[in-house]
Amino acid sequence: MSDATINSDISAQAGEAEAGFGDYFALLKPRVMSLVVFTALVGLVAAPVAVHPFIAFCAVLFIAVGGGASGALNMWWDADIDQVMKRTARRPVPAGKVDASEALAIGLTLSAFAVVMLGLAANWVAAGLLAFTIFFYAVVYTMWLKRWTPQNIVIGGAAGAFPPMIGWAVATGGVSLEAVLMFALIFMWTPPHFWALALFMNADYEKAGVPMLTVTHGRRVTRNHILAYTVLLVPLAIGTGLTSIGGPIYMTVSVVLNAAFLWGAFRIWRRDEDTAQADKYKVEKQVFGLSLLYLFLHFGAIMAEASLKPWGLGGWA
Repeated sequence: MSDATINSDISAQAGEAEAGFGDYFALLKPRVMSLVVFTALVGLVAAPVAVHPFIAFCAVLFIAVGGGASGALNMWWDADIDQVMKRTARRPVPAGKVDASEALAIGLTLSAFAVVMLGLAANWVAAGLLAFTIFFYAVVYTMWLKRWTPQNIVIGGAAGAFPPMIGWAVATGGVSLEAVLMFALIFMWTPPHFWALALFMNADYEKAGVPMLTVTHGRRVTRNHILAYTVLLVPLAIGTGLTSIGGPIYMTVSVVLNAAFLWGAFRIWRRDEDTAQADKYKVEKQVFGLSLLYLFLHFGAIMAEASLKPWGLGGWA
């Protein structure tokens, strides 16, 4: 079946189903948006320049809108493969709740609104980074990398890594080493996080024809890559604790989490497919869950360090 036929079917379904507020909200990928909001807020709070609370609120709101716009554009373009994947078939466009052209219009409108308003509320460096992030996710990752290369998650992970850098730019008007380290933390975390998911969701990617590493090179190679990227991630994450955004709280959290994550990656690496299938990829699912906690607690620790600094308690000083 051609993409045109699939999109036509989706549009026909959309005409038969009436979308509600929840469908339009789901179009913005709220779970992804929540991560964007949180890491952007951490970047803003961790920056060495204080921001007026109202400006900070507006900035984070517009970054969230930009993240939601990216989600809408992603759903517009990926409607054909979302329809055949079990994990994504209930999304608003493939489910026929929202027309694909409507998703495109919403995505473009919200993108322009978010970028312009962030520029006016904060500064144009932050707005430029937000515009590039939307472009990178919607065009570079969604339209190009995702269906072209098994390195889609590796390169495309940059899109999800920009929010703390944008938050930092809101406060400082620029980018520094600390902002780059927060970017790098998410960038290096993304491959083992998604590859752990791909190990037990591989059938979806095969069915949709998405060249995930598990599809193109097999699960054994994917297990090797998860361990390799985790080994590279550990010193980066712990080393970040030695900078101005780190401190004893961050260092304690990071050492514990990285020890657990590295052990999890090693457990995934040493497993064979017979064992994994026998227990329904129990270890892979556990490590995927741990990876979510890993990122949240690292950025939570950065925020804790920044929040305690006014009382002379955060950081190494």
